[in-house]
Amino acid sequence: MILMNDFKKEYEYFEPQVTKILRWVLASGYYILSKNVEEFEKEFAKYIGAKYCVGVGNGLEALQIALMSIDVKQGDEVITVSNTAVATALAISNIGAKPVFVDIDEYYHMDVSKIEEKITKKTKAIIPVHLFGQIVDIDNILKIAKKHNLKVIEDACQAHGASLDGKKAGSFGSLGCFSFYPTKNLGAYGDAGAITTDSKTLYQKCLMLRNYGQKNRYEHHLKGMNSRLDELQAAILNTKLKKLNSLLSKRNKIAQTYIFNLKGVNQIILPKIRKNNYHSFHLFVILAENRDKLQKYLKEKGTETIIHYPIPIHKQVSFKEYANVKLPVTEKLSKEILSLPINPFLEEREVIEICSAIKHFYQNEE
Repeated sequence: MILMNDFKKEYEYFEPQVTKILRWVLASGYYILSKNVEEFEKEFAKYIGAKYCVGVGNGLEALQIALMSIDVKQGDEVITVSNTAVATALAISNIGAKPVFVDIDEYYHMDVSKIEEKITKKTKAIIPVHLFGQIVDIDNILKIAKKHNLKVIEDACQAHGASLDGKKAGSFGSLGCFSFYPTKNLGAYGDAGAITTDSKTLYQKCLMLRNYGQKNRYEHHLKGMNSRLDELQAAILNTKLKKLNSLLSKRNKIAQTYIFNLKGVNQIILPKIRKNNYHSFHLFVILAENRDKLQKYLKEKGTETIIHYPIPIHKQVSFKEYANVKLPVTEKLSKEILSLPINPFLEEREVIEICSAIKHFYQNEE
């Protein structure tokens, strides 16, 4: 079976370093917010090109803490998209604010032309999602935000290492939020997340908010939460961060193999890459005719695929108050998107095998 994520191969790749560092952490007796967390925060901030980084429990809580740090409160509105992991909207609703959804463009990103019509007196922030590993039209989003005095929080949970004109995801807005869920380009061996920022004030607030709102032990200046990156995950992320660029190069090579071998298949649309963008290819997403039949066929031929995301957030039962919202592009694409394996441990022959199966499927459909 060709897997979307081959965690066994990944562990074999990192095993010598990981085993050594885990033994060291366990023997140290320090498991929460100690040297490994501090080291990772320093190195990840440096990698992103931000002044500060705050390690937290997961990507959802990174977004929630970021919103809390800019004082988004109950009744406020935050503009975002519906074709994303539900965590993006949950972070907003969890603090009593209201997600306001805009439709998407041909890159599966927030359609900049649709933003201003959604801005009201209650709007406090915009959360664009760098979906699938590519940066959104961030320059124009920042211009709109500045015009309307809004904060921009980047949901970069799928964009580790992606860049625009050499500037990395997570370094454009007031804050950038990351998930290190195991499937991510930089993944932990469990849940983990981080927030990046250039603002010392926001950095200090995020530090407090992740740890019960404490400035010093037992001195609670804010109503915070428990969202602490632990030492084990920080040590693993420190180790894996050193190899991230190399693994991103492998993802790009796999993407180019797909593009070369599938460019003549008229029944699919390949990913579009923005000008001056370095796509980190967290996912390789195609638009496919007869998507569900193709997915079933590929499974029969031994290839795992996933749909990201089959039900947009505004159509989820848990967000039923948005059932009448119309996002025609989002709704249409949700019926056509299909994610193909692109983990960096795939072999070229496996990618070619997947492409051959796709071609064979459509030849038989004609």
